[in-house]
Amino acid sequence: MKIKLITSILLMVLNAQMSLAQNILPGILPERERAELVDQILEDRIDNLLPELMRRSGIDMWILISREYNEDPVMRTMLPSTWLNARRRTIMLFYDRGPEEGIEKLAIARYAVGRLLQGSWDIDVYPDQWEALVNAITARNPKKIALNISDDFGLADGLVHTEYAAFHKKLPEEYHTRIESAENLAIAWLETRTTKELEIYPMICRLGHTILQEGLSEKVIHPGITTTDDVVWYLRQRVTDLGLDTWFHPTVSIQRYDPENFDHLRTFSKRPDQRIIQFGDLLHVDFGITYLRLNTDQQQHFYVLHPDESEVPASLRKAFEKGNRLQDILIEQFEIGKSGNKILKDALDQAASEGIMASIYTHPIGSHGHAAGPTIGMWDQQDGVKGTGDYPLYFNTTYSIELNAASEISDWGKIVRIMLEENGYFDENGFHWLDDRQTEILTIPRTKN
Repeated sequence: MKIKLITSILLMVLNAQMSLAQNILPGILPERERAELVDQILEDRIDNLLPELMRRSGIDMWILISREYNEDPVMRTMLPSTWLNARRRTIMLFYDRGPEEGIEKLAIARYAVGRLLQGSWDIDVYPDQWEALVNAITARNPKKIALNISDDFGLADGLVHTEYAAFHKKLPEEYHTRIESAENLAIAWLETRTTKELEIYPMICRLGHTILQEGLSEKVIHPGITTTDDVVWYLRQRVTDLGLDTWFHPTVSIQRYDPENFDHLRTFSKRPDQRIIQFGDLLHVDFGITYLRLNTDQQQHFYVLHPDESEVPASLRKAFEKGNRLQDILIEQFEIGKSGNKILKDALDQAASEGIMASIYTHPIGSHGHAAGPTIGMWDQQDGVKGTGDYPLYFNTTYSIELNAASEISDWGKIVRIMLEENGYFDENGFHWLDDRQTEILTIPRTKN
């Protein structure tokens, strides 16, 4: 099957009217076709996106160095589909020769890295790999030598000390002052999504939504019998059976009419033991999948109907509306060049002015679940996040809009938190949901409209 046909199939799946009924899932490609699509996207990113990002960052030479099984997180995103790991020591060198000649792509290694980086280490000429790298550098005489070293971003700090020390020792002293951090370039590479990626990302988010909603349905949940752990492991098994991956263990939590106060912080730290799901429970799920090297992160709410109920109680519906309003408040603050900390402050100030008890902990998503880019709050840092929160917003980036709004539920005599998380992207036209968002609490069992 040709790559063009693969993309067409995915677009047809995406554009088709998809039912969210149980067992109806967007198309999942066989491994071979997945690999072809992954390589097509990677080659497009390196050929067309990387030159733009290197020039935006003011870097003319970018070097990535990793050994097998201890890969730089950035390098992992540059490996072709048939490379599950680096091989021996893999060195990638990207050199910008200018807009007319473009980016030179070298692998200082014994192997070609995919179709784009041909192996350029002639062991007969340079028995030592470091000498081959130094020759490539001196022959090009770059103004800057960018390495993946970063104080604030772990994903941009992939060059290990041993490799740096060996490289620094071999590099002629006159080039030492040209070494600098590739932090901005590494983050830009990780956070920026291409047109090809944005064509398939909505389908991946829809797939996540479909699995999530299947797991939180009458197919799986039987009040008085099913536990939260049962649902969690159903989701894990479903992902495995579909040939997909998940980048974190799902959670399912309960808020209900009882004397116990719900502590949402347990979702992030000490999670409670499994609990039996009962009629009248408000369920919350946190779930994500990995497919075609992109990740989802989604949180939704479900209400278990009593036998004599046909809809979600009005008090919970009203609380949910506040959660949706808080989402709107946050994404209204998205502006190019605005830092994550500034977005957080402005959104929290606006929420407070509207009487919403808000907590915001939004993060970039894409090649990683908790991805590189501007951090917009953390659950335990609502006054801003030093370093990652100071990073600015760029176009063509994707985010997991994660937050909660608290409401006093008088008929329960307690505070309920609506904890939502949906994925979207930001471009010149503003913020857009990748596969819409939950706008009402779904019932278990589902009710017919």
